Amino acid sequence: MKIALLPGDGIGPEITAATRLVLEAADEIWRIGFTFFEVDIGFKALADHGSTFPDSAYEAVLGADGLILGPVSHLDYPARDKGGLNPSGELRKRLDLYANIRPARTRPGLPSATGAQFDMVIYRENTEGFYSDRCMHAGNGELQVTEDVALATRRITRKASMRIAEAGFAGAAQRRGKVTAVHKQNVLRITDGLFLDCCREVAGRYPEVAYEELLVDAACAHLVRRPGDFDVIVTTNMFGDILSDLASELSGSLGLAASLNAGQDIAMAQAQHGSAPDIAGQGIANPASLIGSAGMLLDWLGARAKRPEVTAAGQSLFAALEQVLADPESRTRDLGGTLGTHAFASAVASALAGGGKP
Repeated sequence: MKIALLPGDGIGPEITAATRLVLEAADEIWRIGFTFFEVDIGFKALADHGSTFPDSAYEAVLGADGLILGPVSHLDYPARDKGGLNPSGELRKRLDLYANIRPARTRPGLPSATGAQFDMVIYRENTEGFYSDRCMHAGNGELQVTEDVALATRRITRKASMRIAEAGFAGAAQRRGKVTAVHKQNVLRITDGLFLDCCREVAGRYPEVAYEELLVDAACAHLVRRPGDFDVIVTTNMFGDILSDLASELSGSLGLAASLNAGQDIAMAQAQHGSAPDIAGQGIANPASLIGSAGMLLDWLGARAKRPEVTAAGQSLFAALEQVLADPESRTRDLGGTLGTHAFASAVASALAGGGKP
């Protein structure tokens, strides 16, 4: 099973190496047969190849069963015509990774921002919406008409809306059985109207799943006031990006926020947080988000390949990560502990080896 590692920028190489260490420990136990290969992206690729995401990088990942993407400093990249492509957006678009699945939950012993306990998953449509790099067939979705006027285009399609709704309802059917479709249809009547039509159509195929609709501003308020009421949130690209960061921060830390970008034939693990260049190279970055994302990738790979040992490895990884996070002494500094990046990953790997198979 081939896994492409794309270390990225800032703390990316450190937390990607930490994640590999944990996956290698899982491979030792479950004998999955991982083969890892690294693909340069970001500033290193820009220096070597003139692009932050050269064609050679894309061609290399096409041979992988799954990808692990480290954070990138895309806001600091040069213009696109100078080689500054956002690897995350390019991969989501070119590989058609339409579902960005972002769990957020509180943990015993880790204080949440509101004190409320919750466990939810946000299913964010990943290939269109207001994101200017993925809403046009050619060109960019933003344009400046005059010096004082700028426009942005939002694309919502039936195909993309049906796919993310189906993914969300299928996920809810395996959880507590509730879907909340988040929208702004009172203002975006046509585009969010189409999105909601698709959600309602899919809801009709899942009578066992409770369904509700909520305006995005109300959803933000309810996430703070009553987060435990949410199970699965299904929404469009930009709303999902904002809501998932809010939910993860409310759960205790964005540094714990796992994320999977899933398509029909391939998936990519990716931490929710950024590249944190201010602490890069110091060995203190928290790798929990990317490690948890790798666990989600194993779960997806196991289901797709019908390999129960891969699914079991993913579940063991989650359990080991939670075991380490439960002990204040084995947390990273951002969570009040003392461990550095490598030491934290080693602790998770040791928990995996000590726990064996669930």
